[in-house]
Amino acid sequence: MPPESLTCIEISKEYLNFSAGHFTIFSATERENLHGHNFQVRCAVTAGIGPDGLAFDYVLLKRVLRDLCDALDERVLLPELSPYLALEHQDGMVVARFADERIPFLARDCLELPIRNVTIEELAGLLVIRLRARPELTGLDLRALEIGVSSSPGQWAFSHWESA
Repeated sequence: MPPESLTCIEISKEYLNFSAGHFTIFSATERENLHGHNFQVRCAVTAGIGPDGLAFDYVLLKRVLRDLCDALDERVLLPELSPYLALEHQDGMVVARFADERIPFLARDCLELPIRNVTIEELAGLLVIRLRARPELTGLDLRALEIGVSSSPGQWAFSHWESA
């Protein structure tokens, strides 16, 4: 039996993107103005190579990554775990309270995320968690994965997971 081989497969497709509005919070009194980005996503997976010379069916991974991007697309992203932002729900609205500001949004336009701030580093970490939770990938011999999120060309944040 040959020694075990590992490979790293990177998926970086043009369709792995989402457009979203957000504002970064810097402190209890300072934040960016609301604006948007065309975020790009890429993923690298380290896996064992099977006896057939294949690590896994990449189509599965590409579908899951596309689903994760689609779930974030065309929304205003709001952080649920920010120590400086409170989110209130009233009459079909989400009201973000920051310092002395009251920022209303239609609830249908918002996506509240379990993160502290809407930054590429937090989005990369969230996508790692969501990717690992997907049942389509259960049973694959995945040893490590890394997700990168970009908010503009040349500006990426990466989050990494490795099996124990």
